[in-house]
Amino acid sequence: MKEFLKVGISGVRGIVGETLTPQIAASFTRAFGAFVGRGSVVVGRDTRPSGDMIERAVVAGLQSVGCQPLLADIAPTPTIGLLVPVLGARGGIAITASHNPAPWNALKFIGRNGCFLGRQRADELFDIYHHGQFDLAPEESLLPAEDIPDPTGPHFEKVLRYVDAEAIRRRKFRVAVDACNGVGAVHTRRFLEQLGCRVVLCHELPTGIFEREAEPLPENLGALMALVGAQHCDFGFAQDPDGDRLALVDEHGHAIGEDLTVAFAVQEVLDRHAKGPVAIHLSTSRCVQDVAEQRGCAVTRTRIGEINVTEAMLALGSPVGGEGNGGVIVPAVHPGRDSYIGMALVLELMARENQTVSQLRQTIPRYAMVKEKIRIRPEQIPDVLWLLRRTYAGEKINLLDGVFVEFPNAWLHVRASNTEPVIRVSAEAPTRDEAVRLIHNARAALAPLLPANP
Repeated sequence: MKEFLKVGISGVRGIVGETLTPQIAASFTRAFGAFVGRGSVVVGRDTRPSGDMIERAVVAGLQSVGCQPLLADIAPTPTIGLLVPVLGARGGIAITASHNPAPWNALKFIGRNGCFLGRQRADELFDIYHHGQFDLAPEESLLPAEDIPDPTGPHFEKVLRYVDAEAIRRRKFRVAVDACNGVGAVHTRRFLEQLGCRVVLCHELPTGIFEREAEPLPENLGALMALVGAQHCDFGFAQDPDGDRLALVDEHGHAIGEDLTVAFAVQEVLDRHAKGPVAIHLSTSRCVQDVAEQRGCAVTRTRIGEINVTEAMLALGSPVGGEGNGGVIVPAVHPGRDSYIGMALVLELMARENQTVSQLRQTIPRYAMVKEKIRIRPEQIPDVLWLLRRTYAGEKINLLDGVFVEFPNAWLHVRASNTEPVIRVSAEAPTRDEAVRLIHNARAALAPLLPANP
């Protein structure tokens, strides 16, 4: 199947040299510069080999419309977002395809408030791009790019102020980290050592040539699981290439899933820092909802997409929330997914409770989640969703984002991906067999359409 340039609330992403080229990157960047207005724009990237080339195109695009690029170099995506308001910039661009495979890269656009653009503002930006008319700056008014000294400094300082750093330091945790050859390979050791941790790493070279699949899913974390046991670590952290998602491995070397990261963070924030409503997206595990409701806090579910969760959190005044893919959001630090506040909250919870990860896991309600991807042509998506609506017409259906079917103790969610040419099928139930059965039933319902896939 031919890949398409994906354009939406998750930015502009494609395969480098095919659907994403320096020319396309510069054109979208000129549109963004015209959109935010002349002034400074923060630019940072992950470690992908194409990042330097795309960054040069982004810098040229910004300068051509009178903006001044402020370069964070290789930096976590949450760092780039946080720097925008800290530096008083007009906006920011994170050059990263996050969890997508290595051939991909992307531009993720950040507004003046440090958040990604919501649907309406993204549509306005893309309208400017499609019109293709920009006021170009004359040579005498071009502004030079400037490097940002210590870009992660303000970010890490804010995280350390939010948690009880001294309580964490007293525990002297021994931590294994799988940095996925991404930004974590540059920055995570320093961050954890500031919290008194002894750190061992795997996939620690910042080459952007991933030695495992980019998503920190249990099936991709074999090296980290082995490292935890071999080095007698208290637990392990796994990051994605741009440092906004976090997964956990317990002291026995068992990967416990990304949703538990959010559940632990919600527990720690609500117990120690602030009570309030929690926002999560539709495909987040029910265990996160259970943790919040056990503490008397209401839970709102949103469309998939980080900005959708962020906007709901800001409107509700949520102290914590996130996405079930390990994306912890704490607006008091930064209103976006952030593996670093996720790490700090897990460490604080362990220090406060004086328990291991596996012991803490036993306090969280258990569910089994199964996820699949089905490659599909974009024009098939409406037919897929309509067929599912008919199939599950007798059940409780939520159409906020695709088709979400809620059963008494389980759910099924089918939707078009924001980042790949696939539909995502997720199911959660008390046992894995039940979740697999839900996926099987959905596939069976879609069988008349799926053979048409190339």
